Amino acid sequence: MIVQPAPKRDILARRDAIVAGLRELLPQSGVIAEPLRMKPYETDGLPAYRQMPLVVVLPETTEQVAAVMRFCHREGVRVIPRGAGTSLSGGALPMEDAVVMGMMRMNAILDIDYADRCAVVQAGVTNIGITNAVAAQGFFYAPDPSSQLACMIGGNVGMNSGGAHCLRYGVTANNLLGLRVVTVEGEIIDIGGAHLDAAGYDWLGLLTGSEGQLAVVTEVTVRILRGPEGARAMLAAFRANEVAGACVDSIISSGIIPVALEFMDRPAIHACEDFAHAGYPLDAEALLIIEVEGSVAEQDALLERIREICLRHDPISLKVSQSAEESAAIWKGRKGAFGAVGRISPDYLCMDGTIPTSRLPEVLRRIGEMSTAYGLGVANIFHAGDGNLHPLIMFDANDPASLRKAENFGADILRLCVEVGGCLTGEHGVGVEKRDLMGVQFTETELNQQRRIKSAFDPGWLLNPSKVLPLLPEAA
Repeated sequence: MIVQPAPKRDILARRDAIVAGLRELLPQSGVIAEPLRMKPYETDGLPAYRQMPLVVVLPETTEQVAAVMRFCHREGVRVIPRGAGTSLSGGALPMEDAVVMGMMRMNAILDIDYADRCAVVQAGVTNIGITNAVAAQGFFYAPDPSSQLACMIGGNVGMNSGGAHCLRYGVTANNLLGLRVVTVEGEIIDIGGAHLDAAGYDWLGLLTGSEGQLAVVTEVTVRILRGPEGARAMLAAFRANEVAGACVDSIISSGIIPVALEFMDRPAIHACEDFAHAGYPLDAEALLIIEVEGSVAEQDALLERIREICLRHDPISLKVSQSAEESAAIWKGRKGAFGAVGRISPDYLCMDGTIPTSRLPEVLRRIGEMSTAYGLGVANIFHAGDGNLHPLIMFDANDPASLRKAENFGADILRLCVEVGGCLTGEHGVGVEKRDLMGVQFTETELNQQRRIKSAFDPGWLLNPSKVLPLLPEAA
């Protein structure tokens, strides 16, 4: 049965009855309806956009999620799934007539199987929480977004998150084995599992990166890996962004795949050094953080080859960490980069586009030209090894003109990414931020096919609507 969303006016008029119905399904503390207590849920990691939700629910089990979904489906109420709210694309932005379903209470690690190298966790377990649970046995979970202390695995699945080490180990999609999801009608479905492959269509691939639009993820089976013998990080400083970009392309085209290859420009270097005191060279225009792993002999051999490549690009300095403490300091600066930039600008937009690494020098030069043209500062911090850019556009959200310029600047960066053969997003998702740019990358025929997939899972478009796909004229 196709259930269309009830008109907003009808939902708002029935709010008290909807809240009462939800209170019958969840513990008392699992329904938040008071405006002040809902305030933390009105935005996510894209705080320029805000909207108070209709009500917030905090289920603790898959069965409770299913009960809420059945109720909302019957009542024609939209649902916005939400993890930790670290989405940088407005992926968890509420709607006035929608229920926000927060998954943070579903934070149990259900099973760890070291023999088969997998773990089953609820959707509200943090990214770093998985590694912490298995580290004592010498294992880790590979994807490591910068927000890994807070972001939750369910949200990682929704956005197909990556991180600094995805160059070697892949993004979330490459580290998943199974999902338990709840459909819009409230049915519970298991997809994949501890086995390495599954028969039939690749539902796992379809749901990963679907941004909460096709089903609600409640449990995740992840691949865990044996930790390496050791790892060392290297800092390479350069006189220009374009030179550092050319060095990145030389490293990757040589066939060397470091564990991580990160880029920072002058504004980012200074902000991070002031914040973390990591020993970054302040006279550099651009800095690469390069990490390798393996035995001591493997590390030495790889670092020497990378050093030789860097020397061809006339670096200002090269520094190899000599201890675990030095490596930790290097990564503390990088992992704290977004917070560090927040200390030097009242607000910033964190963009997310992906390009071929061979185009890095050109793209960095053109971003610099755009920065001058718009009169807005930009700090470039990104996963250079796989071309996943994260320019941080600095602006003042209290100045409407500044916000408009920042949005236009960001849109131009994303158009540039597509122009050079890349795509609109690498790991942050589309959300509302890039929704109206989808036509830059996809034809209308391709967008309509994606709309058909959405409709097959959610005929009434009740799950996280108004995100990802451009609104049709009649719905705009």
